[in-house]
Amino acid sequence: MKRTHLCAELNENNLNQKVFLCGWVNSFRDHGNLLFIDLRDKTGLIQIVFNPEINSELHKQAKIIRCEWVIGVKGTVILRSSETINPNLKTGKIEVLAEELEIYNKSQTPPFQLDDYENVSEEIRLRYRFLDLRRPTIQSNLICRHKISSIVRNYLNSNNFVEIETPFLTKSTPEGARDYVVPSRVNPGKFYALPQSPQLFKQLLMVSGFDRYYQIVKCFRDEDLRADRQPEFTQIDLEMSFIDVEDIMSLIEGLLYNVFKEIKGIEISLPIKKLTYKEAMEKYGVDKPDLRFGLELIDVTDIVKNSNFNVFIENINKGGIVKCINAKGCATFSRKDIDDLTKFVATFEAKGLAWFKMTENGLESSIKKFFTDEILHSLVKETKAEPGDLLLFVCDKPEIVYAALGNLRIHIAKLTNKIPQDKYEFVWIYKFPLFEFDKEEKRWVAMHHPFTSPTDDSIDIMLEHPENAYAKAYDIVLNGIELGGGSIRIHNNEIQQKMFKALGISEDEAEEKFGFLLNALKYGAPPHGGIALGFDRLVMLLTNSNSIREVIAFPKTQKAVCLMTQAPSEISEKQLKELSIKVIK
Repeated sequence: MKRTHLCAELNENNLNQKVFLCGWVNSFRDHGNLLFIDLRDKTGLIQIVFNPEINSELHKQAKIIRCEWVIGVKGTVILRSSETINPNLKTGKIEVLAEELEIYNKSQTPPFQLDDYENVSEEIRLRYRFLDLRRPTIQSNLICRHKISSIVRNYLNSNNFVEIETPFLTKSTPEGARDYVVPSRVNPGKFYALPQSPQLFKQLLMVSGFDRYYQIVKCFRDEDLRADRQPEFTQIDLEMSFIDVEDIMSLIEGLLYNVFKEIKGIEISLPIKKLTYKEAMEKYGVDKPDLRFGLELIDVTDIVKNSNFNVFIENINKGGIVKCINAKGCATFSRKDIDDLTKFVATFEAKGLAWFKMTENGLESSIKKFFTDEILHSLVKETKAEPGDLLLFVCDKPEIVYAALGNLRIHIAKLTNKIPQDKYEFVWIYKFPLFEFDKEEKRWVAMHHPFTSPTDDSIDIMLEHPENAYAKAYDIVLNGIELGGGSIRIHNNEIQQKMFKALGISEDEAEEKFGFLLNALKYGAPPHGGIALGFDRLVMLLTNSNSIREVIAFPKTQKAVCLMTQAPSEISEKQLKELSIKVIK
């Protein structure tokens, strides 16, 4: 017999039809006279009824069935009685009266309930991922992922993009993280690298004249992991010729508009808000701000610099700043609560957390005596403090203040449930610094990558004053998560060489690592730029998942291990010998 329908595709329009369904037994209920089975496939559930008065042999055969057995059932679609309608089920008004049964395969008792995973450890779920993938939530996530990829492809195709695959076995180039390397058997002692991104190849495609390229592509980075990172991840990668920053922003806004409208039924407001890197850091302390709530950072350096509070004065005299956040309605926090907040900011190297509570009588704190009434009045005015508010201050180097208060802002918002879960706030961050100073290596490094174009007014100063140089770079941020980033690329060989010089990369080193790209730039490279969106992160946000592991079919743990296949694993001595590799333990 051939399957005629999927389980949850049936409805009242199919009444009295003969159907043949296949799937897994989600649950069974033996009521003595009648036997009920919920049959499940990727579309959902439908109830199957075995009635001994109609077919006693079939009823007897069905009694041995257990959960997760794979079966096929032929029967007739009928209405449920009014008292047995299940309003929580898509097929809750109908059921199938069984006439024939095929048992394709039995199943051992699963190690966990597939419809109740709240108390199941992620380790067990990942070890039995082939079972975990049967759960409706995970299946829904992956089907949503498929729909999003289709929307993305349709949108980019309609905008004259060409999908082109780039190599997985390529040359190791410095791109910010450690490479995964692959030994070459036919070239002993030499290695390929798995690409951290298709960056160089997509630039070469622009030099080749393809004009608009895209790819939904796997990328690989050997770095420490967390909830939104995996050693192998997927990007929506694209590149365009003869464009500037606004062109790419407009294209991506259209893409996101289509995705959110079709997946969530939400029409995001366009154009998306834009903040410079400096504005984002000064107002939110991070370059990927969550705009769903307030708690913005307020600079009070000029107000408190004339106080008698030595902690502030000494730091200000050393070039430090004082910023605060007004935690609205948090004056009820106990001393222990504030001590916990002090410990929290200490993890970001802040040496302390000063505070004032706003009462009906004004600001109150153990440090109030160090501030004049005029300064206190100015603080109230600048922070818009009202009775019941809690003012929290950090004073230090700007980077420490930003890190401490930027993260404290999010921490307090979570503690006080100020983050609306059904709200989506996008923001573009642009005008990033071209360089950042690496304290360990004691040199300037590219904030993004060495092919990022400087702004026009930064070209002449990038060697002498790298701290004042800016990049034609941009990130798209959603609810405090960086969805993606990109830049206009350097298409001029002379500027590229200047960039290498600023980074301390010699001509010989540049030729060794990037020679093929530098050579291509000599042959008429067009102005070009692009962006890469984190596909896994986008799906995670659209499915309201807590981790990208929930939207990847076969993810790895935070130690980059696949618990199901036990990868990575040892290989045989014969394989090692073929690869000219010796393992030292």
